[in-house]
Amino acid sequence: MLTFKTRKAIAAAGASALALSAMMFLAAPTQARDITVQDIDNTKDTSDVLTWGMDAQGQRYSPLTQINKETVKDLVPAWSFSFGSEKQRGQEAQAIVADGVIYVTGSYSRMFALDAKSGRKLWEYDARLPDGIMPCCDVINRGAAIYKDKVYFGTLDSKIVALNRTTGKVVWKKTFGDYKEGYSITAAPIIVPTKSHGPLLLTGIAGDEFGTTGKVYALNPDTGESVWIRPTVEGMVGELDGKPSTMTGKKDQTWSGDEYKYGGGSPWLGGLYDPETHLAFFGTGNPAPWNSWERPGDNKWTAARIAIDPENGEIKWGFQTTPHEGWDYDGVNEFVSFDMKKDGKTIKAGATADRNGFFYVLDRTNGKFISASPFVEKINWAKGIDSHGRPIWDDANRPGDPAKGTNGKGKEVFAIPGFLGGKNQMPMAYSQRTGLFYVPANEWGMDIHNEPVTYKKGAAFLGAGFNIKPTFEDHIGALKAIDPTTGKIVWQDNNVAPLWGGVMTTGGGLVFYGTPEGQLKAVDDKTGKELWSFNVGTGIVAPPVTWMQDGEQYVGVATGWGGAVPLWGGEVAKRIKNISQGGSFWVFKLHKSWTADAK
Repeated sequence: MLTFKTRKAIAAAGASALALSAMMFLAAPTQARDITVQDIDNTKDTSDVLTWGMDAQGQRYSPLTQINKETVKDLVPAWSFSFGSEKQRGQEAQAIVADGVIYVTGSYSRMFALDAKSGRKLWEYDARLPDGIMPCCDVINRGAAIYKDKVYFGTLDSKIVALNRTTGKVVWKKTFGDYKEGYSITAAPIIVPTKSHGPLLLTGIAGDEFGTTGKVYALNPDTGESVWIRPTVEGMVGELDGKPSTMTGKKDQTWSGDEYKYGGGSPWLGGLYDPETHLAFFGTGNPAPWNSWERPGDNKWTAARIAIDPENGEIKWGFQTTPHEGWDYDGVNEFVSFDMKKDGKTIKAGATADRNGFFYVLDRTNGKFISASPFVEKINWAKGIDSHGRPIWDDANRPGDPAKGTNGKGKEVFAIPGFLGGKNQMPMAYSQRTGLFYVPANEWGMDIHNEPVTYKKGAAFLGAGFNIKPTFEDHIGALKAIDPTTGKIVWQDNNVAPLWGGVMTTGGGLVFYGTPEGQLKAVDDKTGKELWSFNVGTGIVAPPVTWMQDGEQYVGVATGWGGAVPLWGGEVAKRIKNISQGGSFWVFKLHKSWTADAK
């Protein structure tokens, strides 16, 4: 188990050795069209992938059918591009595809522009990372946003960088939080339309494990200037147009004293936007410290889903999945909008597979609780979820109070799921064909105890010791097809290693996902039967995308083993220690003979 100090040293050494920027311009396009908000929201255009989630609502569904249950057997590699052998580690990014160019971010805060048909590099941007960056969970990045003639992404030293998408040159660069305090940005930003300010660039920030406070930022995408800031911890005051705006929640309602000032709650996975309700949905991270005895109360709005009005940054509704969280069950997992048909009615719903092991369905217009059901086995931190959506805690499985323990430690418990969650950063997908969600889940638990802790700027703020362990001997990962109307698991595919990459569904009846063992798989969306797989030579911890170009359907995915599992995985990390690192982007299409016959 690597300590914070060890991981910090690894990240700092890598950043120091690789700090020199390199900008390469290899036959870049002469010009690029302006991408509009309408383009981003147009789910019928299958030639581009213009936002994280593959569409604004994050369903990760493509209506493309050229690659389908019958033809997928003929899927072959079109090309592969290396991110560079000296900068491997975890590659968690979802690619953006626009006008035949792929924009994909890589480890150590880099971005690449690649020709989508050939894989030829058009340009590369390397951020100049300072010594001493403090990423919690590997030197990863989860992707970019695109708007007009620019692409945007966050960096490990807590900046947003806007690049000209034709040349890769920096247009603007802004800092959000001090990396020396533990702030960083790993999420893919999103573009959201507003009537009052025009399109805005929204991003979340990371840093829970260092006692930072979570915030969602809305920026002018042309200049990077701040439009509004919404803190995600009760008691903090937001900003609008450079002036103080409203407080998040009510001061001292669910926090005591000054605890909220270093209370965590970071929206580190980023957000999604629902054009139908004109709401931006963000999830918030764990409260700080992990030791829940240090902060009595619900600790709003950590470990929650919040709906933000993009016009002014006001929270319209919030739903805490784990009030008074004490197991590192962050609430950041994506909240996916969908229309649910149940009892003869159509409900504007949203679903989220929480780190705490429960799959929730809410009314996305007002946050009203509809249902919750377990999607991993043997959950024991709670006995269930009540009719209001609150957990029914099992007090025997909350780590004990250090003040009542021995040797400065509280009673150790074995809790399920482990702190890496029933689902973590790897995004799920929804199929408009089947009405099912496909959730990359993990079956594991943890030994965990609490310890006294005092906040110190820039230092780990946990107050806990832990070791994650598999729940079952034969598998950890499990892709699960869930019916949101009933909460029942329709089918599941087990995997020996944890699943840490995202999922994509298609109109061709396929579900695509990757494994740490290096397999990119396509399975039947109704049965889970494996129909195709290809080994890319390293673990896959990123979500795939698909698009149509010149009459051919392509599938692309970033590959490269890393992320939180090998750093935090305890007994699990030991079990899968021989997985090879890497760093590439792979693209697949149907064998030429098939596409020629199809035409």
